[in-house]
Amino acid sequence: MPHRPHEGPHKPQPQPQQEHVEENGHHSADDYLGGERIHANRIAPGISAADLIDSAFQAYNAGRLSEAARLYASRMLDPEQDVTVCLTIAGAMTPAGVGGSIITLMERGAIDFMVSTGANLYHDIHHALNFALHRGSFKLDDPELYEAGVIRIYDILFRDEVLLDTDSFLREIFKTFPQRPMSTAELHHLIGQKLLELGVQPEQSVLAMAAQWNVPIYTSSPGDSSIGMNLARHQLDGGALTIDPLYDVHETTAIVQAATRNGVIILGGGSPKNFYLQTQPQLWEVLGINKGGHDYFIQITQDAPHWGGLSGATPSEAVSWGKIKPELLSDSVVIYADTTLAFPLLAAYAITRAQPRQRRELYAQRERMLAELRAAYQQNAGRVIEG
Repeated sequence: MPHRPHEGPHKPQPQPQQEHVEENGHHSADDYLGGERIHANRIAPGISAADLIDSAFQAYNAGRLSEAARLYASRMLDPEQDVTVCLTIAGAMTPAGVGGSIITLMERGAIDFMVSTGANLYHDIHHALNFALHRGSFKLDDPELYEAGVIRIYDILFRDEVLLDTDSFLREIFKTFPQRPMSTAELHHLIGQKLLELGVQPEQSVLAMAAQWNVPIYTSSPGDSSIGMNLARHQLDGGALTIDPLYDVHETTAIVQAATRNGVIILGGGSPKNFYLQTQPQLWEVLGINKGGHDYFIQITQDAPHWGGLSGATPSEAVSWGKIKPELLSDSVVIYADTTLAFPLLAAYAITRAQPRQRRELYAQRERMLAELRAAYQQNAGRVIEG
């Protein structure tokens, strides 16, 4: 007989944890003072970023960066932990050159898949096509920039032809792609492959190198960028290539379902953050497959929780949604800092302290993982009907 709503899948429940307390019921001082002792360590000329983080980043947000760096290098990238690592990207990171850190981590098997705003992927294409973006000033007169045909992203400046030429490139290659619905991962893979075929500085492009190494990249809001805008024009021109966001829901959920452990590094927050984290509620709440929540969580953000936005929502709040395992909440760190400062330092620490991992090449495994997800869902649906 059909199950009633309250008999459906339940959110993972926290397990009771054992705490050491003295006979009077209070913690001793030693219970609180188990952390490393803080020292006023000198900084030597030529110190590496990893050594600086280990020796000088001891408290406040420097301390959080140190915690996150150690968690990433020693736990998330430990081959024995077998963690599938996702990177989510909001904000204008690729125009600022952050793509270099992302490519380095992908190459070493330290990022297995990504969820990004479309804008980051669109601006990434500028680098691949050798369109120049320049350091500038945020103090300039914007009406004068407009008259001069210069685009500004805070202190990044480039000619408006960069946008127009990138748009033209996208519209031409869209004509060569299969004219059917697809996931954003497939669309981005095809764009990356086209960049590789052109051979134009692909080593500077996240999209190109992700295609080469089979790292899938998803966009949670595919219409909210110039890639989606040009795809809309392609449709007006008679093209049948479309994006089906539900494909992305299935594929990201399948990746998480297939993983031994799941961990994430969140740059900023926004829609990419939620799109990754929602894979766990999709499993337990919607599909009835209880995986328990994500295992590791690192976020770099400037947003605070009391504004109510998702970008500032804490990992503790995510526990209440079944997005993070309650017993692993200690394996989560929020760094309140500028991503362009903190993320390259985190990447530098990881490539110094952790050995490269074999790349998982998840893009090439999507069909297998989707089949496993479908089978798990059907098996669970059969149990519900029988019950």
